[in-house]
Amino acid sequence: MSLDPLLLRKDFPMYRKDGQYKGLPLVYLDNAATTFKPECVLKAQDSYYLDFTANAHRGDYALAHDVDVAYEGARKTIARFLNAKEDEIVFTSGDTMGLNMVAYGLLPLLKPGDEILLSLEEHASNVLPWFEVSRMSGAIIKYIPLENGRITEKALKSVLTNKTKVVSLATVSNVLGYVLDTKRLCALAHSVGAIYVEDGAQSVPHMKTDVQESDVDFLVFSGHKMCGPLGIGVLYGKRERLSSLHPLFYGGEMNARFDKEGKLSLSDVPWRFEAGTQNIAGAIGLAKACEYLQDIGFDKIVEHERKLRKRAVQGLLGNGNCVVYNPDAESGIVTFNVKNVFAQDAAGYLGSKGVFVRSGQHCAKLLPEVLSCQATIRASIYLYNTTDDVDALIEHSKHAEDFLDVFFA
Repeated sequence: MSLDPLLLRKDFPMYRKDGQYKGLPLVYLDNAATTFKPECVLKAQDSYYLDFTANAHRGDYALAHDVDVAYEGARKTIARFLNAKEDEIVFTSGDTMGLNMVAYGLLPLLKPGDEILLSLEEHASNVLPWFEVSRMSGAIIKYIPLENGRITEKALKSVLTNKTKVVSLATVSNVLGYVLDTKRLCALAHSVGAIYVEDGAQSVPHMKTDVQESDVDFLVFSGHKMCGPLGIGVLYGKRERLSSLHPLFYGGEMNARFDKEGKLSLSDVPWRFEAGTQNIAGAIGLAKACEYLQDIGFDKIVEHERKLRKRAVQGLLGNGNCVVYNPDAESGIVTFNVKNVFAQDAAGYLGSKGVFVRSGQHCAKLLPEVLSCQATIRASIYLYNTTDDVDALIEHSKHAEDFLDVFFA
């Protein structure tokens, strides 16, 4: 049975006001930034606040025990979702925190002359931590060349050396939307003994993720981009990698004991990376989001998104006034501009018609030199989007230039 977005919309409170927002038709195409939340996720998260509020791993009473069961149960659910082991799942506040934890955690293992490989299409969260780690360790940042916006095995081989210690890449770029062959790239990194870090912010919400199959050393992603709550994410790491990773945060519960002489014994993996009170409600909500997506089926989600992106690309190009920068990408991300109209102006016009897209550099501030433009419009599709949403994007993009001619006359 195919995915029916109109039926799915009944699960999402955001669509329950006659499909409108402030009197405008609600055409939400900014899913790469954050997604709407189904009611089952909201209820799962709220159940912690309404039914069994207490701290996790802190109390020896029945209520606290129930919280422990729910929190660790969420870890089990997410482990199954990724085909990982429970002790390989670390809760974070999101993708950014996870990438910082990996980068700074690897700092003691890096020395001057070591190489860290990135690409020019990476999000700031997968660039800036490595900049700091490079500065502090003396390691060198190198960039994998893009071939028509893609990272290929050939491109990685061209810069990979025996000095390469880390390869850190987004499986799906948040701007160009091309899907990497992570398994093959990871195997190449491992061939020189390098650690492979997967930024799954734009891939985990949209396609099946199996860390055993891909063999990545670390994977990070955010809950809010996959129908889950904000402020919760996951860092997956192979147990042996987590065991050698230095914690970024120190405090309660991440230690087994310490004394006044400064001697510290860490808790076991993964709890040594979860200092302080965690986002317990968020973890429970994220687990429910994982179950929700699995119930729908990632094969159906991929098919639905590709069908809509094909319609969007053909329609935008058919308008004759648009440039599409990733016409052959595999994901639901469509990045374009209206000719002779600044991206933010065109996006503002679309917003005035209820078509909500993002404009700017999308936190990928190294990419403009590749695209030869300073800003783009990004429409990003998800499971609840319809052909009507895509058609509204196409139709209103057709008239963006005319609107500005009148506005600035």
